[in-house]
Amino acid sequence: MSSDDWKRQAAEQALSYVEDGMKLGLGTGSTAAKFVDLLGEKVKGGLKVVCVPTSEATRAQAAALGIPLATLDEHPALDLTVDGADEMDEEMRLIKGGGGALLREKIVAVASDRVVIIADSSKRVDVLGRFPLPIEVVPFGLASTQRLIFQMATDAGCDGEIKLRLGAGGAPFVTDNGNHILDCSFGAIDDPEALDDALKLVPGVVETGLFLGIADVGIVAGPMGVEVLSAIDADFDEENS
Repeated sequence: MSSDDWKRQAAEQALSYVEDGMKLGLGTGSTAAKFVDLLGEKVKGGLKVVCVPTSEATRAQAAALGIPLATLDEHPALDLTVDGADEMDEEMRLIKGGGGALLREKIVAVASDRVVIIADSSKRVDVLGRFPLPIEVVPFGLASTQRLIFQMATDAGCDGEIKLRLGAGGAPFVTDNGNHILDCSFGAIDDPEALDDALKLVPGVVETGLFLGIADVGIVAGPMGVEVLSAIDADFDEENS
């Protein structure tokens, strides 16, 4: 089986958390797109849900499938969000933002009673940081913001190249919120909480791709099958390690 098959398996498992009448957050990215496709089939079969997408790309996909859509202003509290991740460690801390939707993804996730993360097994890591950490920043004062990010990250024990993400034609990538993204190749992030706190002291930083204490359930599919992880179990293991 391919990673694409594993992504679909994880998405199928996530459907078991969806109940009729729920208000759902829909994630962004290749794995989340699998879930949206499957949800569209359920909606076509009669499932009643209303969904808040985390990006314009997800909005377009869901609309094309006939999934009822709303905004967080209309439904500020959601029952469940299903999203993917670029990395997930043993404590279910995440790096997200490879698709450029990290700000909306975090807003929607925090507005949800429960957050289910779906991924293929390649996204499991012992230590976060193999995937470059995305940071959403305002365009104004970009060079100064990048310089301060480097300084704050260094103080937090992280060092590495910071690149402005480029989009089509070599122009700076622009998020759905009109911002830019800096991709930070820090390598191993030994203390994600300290790094996240430090980066948020930089005025030009809108949000980081570190999702800490947000995921409730992780569904990981791979060669050994589908594994369901619980944040409660991760907390217990950490407290007793």
